[in-house]
Order: sequence, then structure tokens, then C-alpha cells
Amino acid sequence: MTLYQTIFEVIDMRSFSNLWYWIAVAVVWSSASHWVLGVPFDLVLRARRNGEQALADLEDLARINVNRILYITQVSGIWIIGFNCFFMTMLFTLAIFYDFEFAQAVLLLAFPLSLVALLSVSTAQQIREDSGTGERLIKRLNRHRLYTQIIGMFSIFVTSMWGMYQNLYTGPFGG
Repeated sequence: MTLYQTIFEVIDMRSFSNLWYWIAVAVVWSSASHWVLGVPFDLVLRARRNGEQALADLEDLARINVNRILYITQVSGIWIIGFNCFFMTMLFTLAIFYDFEFAQAVLLLAFPLSLVALLSVSTAQQIREDSGTGERLIKRLNRHRLYTQIIGMFSIFVTSMWGMYQNLYTGPFGG
């Protein structure tokens, strides 16, 4: 057996039947909904409950991350969009036209995350325009988290349906 065969036997490239893929999906969406614009959501809850110092910490951290996101967008936003479009097109082509399961798995994870990234830029712009502080900032972060969770739930549903279809269609031996 060659090294190439050994690697592909150990790392199952049939992603939808691989436990590690589903662990990665869970971790990615859990992290995406916990870190709202780079702010941990427990800080948002603490600011709502305790006020004062926790709210000041939330406002500072949100301001830092909003400025960081918008700076990156202004400096290299076009390049990021270009590379993202290239990457998504490549994944889409491999996934649909070449029926490459690993590309399907990555596409079903990466495309919704790119939507969350666009949502983050939009929310950051809204926070800067409103000079988001206090209760208004908390509401914006809550809304952003809700939209992220909706995208995540829809993504997990579509991914699990497609994964079950692939596992039933290809069977345990790949076709």
C-alpha cells in the first residue's frame, strides 16, 4: 500500500460519513454564534444584567472590533471579495460538475460563513453610524447573533440533508 492510499484510508475523504466533519460543523457554528463581531456573547449578557463596568467593557471591545472590521474592509475588501468569489466558484465547480464530495462538504460550510461575514460588515457599519452604545449596541449584537443562528440552522439542515442523501446514494463503499 502506498503512502497516498494510506493517507486517504486514514483521512476519509467521504466527508459526510466522517465524524470529524460533523464535529467541525458543530464547532464552527457554535463559535460563529458565540463570537458576535469578535465580542463573546457572555459579555453581552453580562452587560445587560450588570451594567456599568461590563457595559463599558462591551462598548470598548465592540468599538475595537467594529473599527478593525471596517478598516480591513476599506483597505482590502475588494481583494477579499475577489478571492472569496474565486474560492466559492472553484468549490462550486468541483462540487457540482465534478461531483467531488470533499468540495461539497467545504462549500456547504464556507458559503454560509461568507454570508455571516457580509452580515458582520453590515452590522459593523450600522454600529459605527449609530455610534452604538448602551442598549442600542446590545440590541444590534443580539440581532446579529439571531441572524447568524438562523443562517447556521438553515446551513446545518441543508448540510445534513445533503449528507444523508450522499451517504444513502453512494453507500458504504463509495458507489
